[in-house]
Amino acid sequence: MTIPRSRSLRVSLPEVLPLHVSSLFTFGVLLLLLCLNLGAAGEQGESSAKKSSEKPYALLFGTVWGPGNQPLYGVTVKIRRADQKKAKWERVSDHHGEFAQRLPAGTADYLVWADVKSYKSLTGKKLSQGEEVKVHIENDERADIGLHLK
Repeated sequence: MTIPRSRSLRVSLPEVLPLHVSSLFTFGVLLLLLCLNLGAAGEQGESSAKKSSEKPYALLFGTVWGPGNQPLYGVTVKIRRADQKKAKWERVSDHHGEFAQRLPAGTADYLVWADVKSYKSLTGKKLSQGEEVKVHIENDERADIGLHLK
């Protein structure tokens, strides 16, 4: 019994290669998208977990103004609760005269003032302290104030 010779299917490499490469490319793109999607889902899970563990806060934002209504840099600002004697927080105004402090959320009154004892102006003039500013916070909100020095 003789086995008939079958015709072999001859395919050249360039004919197979484009199909193979395009399949690999498609697979690679799908794998990359899957990894990015899993990474984004993990980040969302982390950020929601971080948000749930982060306590709410109020933000006190202010600007220190000089006698000529120009913002003052390097002025020490002190903050305390109205029912306490000593300052609990201390900030220094930036180049725009601004400062910011996180405060606990909830209903409370705060007193804010500028400590000009150690401040040295460029002109050499001594500044006098302006009035204390009373700030009322209800909850997790932002309060904007201005401290005007004389």
